[in-house]
Amino acid sequence: MFLKTQPLHFIIFNESTETRAKRNQIKEITPRKNEAKRFDIFFSEPKMSSSSSLKTVRQLQVASPVPADIDIANSVEPFHISEIAKDLNLSPKHYDLYGKYKAKVLLSVIDELKGSGDGYYVVVGGITPTPLGEGKSTTTVGLCQALGAFQDKKVVTCLRQPSQGPTFGIKGGAAGGGYSQVIPMDEFNLHLTGDIHAITAANNLLAAAIDTRIFHEATQSDKALMNRLCPPNKEGKRSFNDIMFIRLTKLGISKTSPEDLTPEEVKKFARLDIDPDSITWRRVMDINDRFLRKITIGQGPDEKGMVRETAFDISVASEIMAVLALTTSLADMRERLGKMVIGNSKAGDPVTADDLGVGGALTVLMKDAINPTLMQTLEGTPVLVHAGPFANIAHGNSSIVADKIALKLVGPGGFVVTEAGFGADIGTEKFMNIKCRYSGLTPQCAIIVATIRALKMHGGGPDVVAGKPLNNAYVTENVALVEAGCINLAKHISNTKAYGVNVVVAVNKFSTDSEAELNAVRNSALAAGAYDAVICTHHAHGGKGAVDLGIAVQRACENVTQPLKFLYPLDFSIKEKIEAIARSYGASGVEYSEQAEKQIEMYSKQGFSGLPICMAKTQYSFSHNASEKGAPTGFVLPIRDVRASIGAGFIYPLVGTMSTMPGLPTRPCFYDIDLDTSTGRVIGLS
Repeated sequence: MFLKTQPLHFIIFNESTETRAKRNQIKEITPRKNEAKRFDIFFSEPKMSSSSSLKTVRQLQVASPVPADIDIANSVEPFHISEIAKDLNLSPKHYDLYGKYKAKVLLSVIDELKGSGDGYYVVVGGITPTPLGEGKSTTTVGLCQALGAFQDKKVVTCLRQPSQGPTFGIKGGAAGGGYSQVIPMDEFNLHLTGDIHAITAANNLLAAAIDTRIFHEATQSDKALMNRLCPPNKEGKRSFNDIMFIRLTKLGISKTSPEDLTPEEVKKFARLDIDPDSITWRRVMDINDRFLRKITIGQGPDEKGMVRETAFDISVASEIMAVLALTTSLADMRERLGKMVIGNSKAGDPVTADDLGVGGALTVLMKDAINPTLMQTLEGTPVLVHAGPFANIAHGNSSIVADKIALKLVGPGGFVVTEAGFGADIGTEKFMNIKCRYSGLTPQCAIIVATIRALKMHGGGPDVVAGKPLNNAYVTENVALVEAGCINLAKHISNTKAYGVNVVVAVNKFSTDSEAELNAVRNSALAAGAYDAVICTHHAHGGKGAVDLGIAVQRACENVTQPLKFLYPLDFSIKEKIEAIARSYGASGVEYSEQAEKQIEMYSKQGFSGLPICMAKTQYSFSHNASEKGAPTGFVLPIRDVRASIGAGFIYPLVGTMSTMPGLPTRPCFYDIDLDTSTGRVIGLS
């Protein structure tokens, strides 16, 4: 039970608003610009626990209109993270503190709870979103606040760590919103515990190792290379270090001393002979920077003749992020990092991080990042934050280890709610076909988040553009437009039901939504086969506004009747798997570029065709064309290129013009972000 009480305070009923505010030391909330400075304040009475401890949930100060997210977050003093850990029955030996409000939960918890039962497993996806987002993270948090703070359920929220790209770019952060947030919001959205920085460092170390190896091989003989790779010790003897035996085994060389290698074996071992044109590994940074989408390296005077074209990706698109998300243990992560393929030799053989001798160093950089970060919601329920976003260009789900830890901590009858990125066509699809394959976990319920705004857009409404006022069509009643747009919702319901889970639709209610419009969505969702459809107000009211959703989700979990079904078997060819996913979008066929054909042939020849598929596709349409709204059919899906994340364990096709490095808009979010130098508080985050 995740119920809290303020230290040294008694429960007082029928107190005045003023007294209650003083007792809880509630800070003043600053209204947004151009909003009324007077708020109508509402308080919910404390909910009593069924346990003998009689703790209370944190009481939220709920203002109307809803203030800015950062102002709400700053108005609540988080509990010390050790209190959140204690509610999960975690002792100090199970976690490392990162300040007062964050802790890294150690993987040893999984081993200690190995024999315990799991809780219910719920994944949150959405309809095809507008550029403003439809509130999946907010719904995920609000549902967990409802389950934990109002429905007496053990619950853990599992979220992805936000990238600084959208935080400073166009979309803003990903801590939830309104009265359904993870706090501290600024720490959540910025550096957190440094996992993305660790990924960036590890990724770029490998990139440097690749170009450095090409440089040294171009300027040295086989013998010189061997002498430098295996230098003599003080006694003048040469030896292989541990990581070199991985390459020796791969080459079929069983000798244990460098002195015993024949000249031919020396050449095979020491010379990777990387084909520069085959290199798929890029440098990364966690900022949207369109001018790094194509760069030229090697122009220094010491690297004369070593010039080649490459590019930067955003850090969360790195294969190392995917490895972090899909790994199951420290040993498994070490193996996956070493197996990552960076390109081919000139003979066409895959070259790995372990071939370069860097797999161990990458693991050292990632040794703390493998542990999920424990945080809390506004209402004091626990959150595990791990791995990264961007289901449009990456895997887009939080980690397997976070989910496994959470399922053991909540136990039978408890709930773990995890979020999959963007629309269900990409985020939930990858959750099912990639994440669940590797984890062995089976969800009982899938939530699809919808808004009247997005459904009107899919019904033929005007474009929704971030940073511009909404067209009048989105703030006045138009039931016909909503009903027309429900074709998008129905397609997502149908696709998600095919996995064998019960589907619950959560409609995030806006103040401009009419009852007739909301009823139209509910009726359409039920007609399309949803287990239930619920109107939610958690953004405005916190967990109290998602209680009906919590009840629906519990019923859906308790009444699941089918086993988990995958969209395709792994023994399909690469093309067959791509085409199965394309058909789920509504495509009539797939068109492959010459480059894509070449890569598919190469990966198949190298023995990688048995891996699942991770499509890199726009999040704004079922098709490759972001302007195609609703549920388009009959289109041909163009595959521009195909790449492989062998260590992570998937093949990823690039659909259409999809970029792996986002760009900044004319007016990025960073215009609003600043520091109040008198208090040290971050302001302007959204």
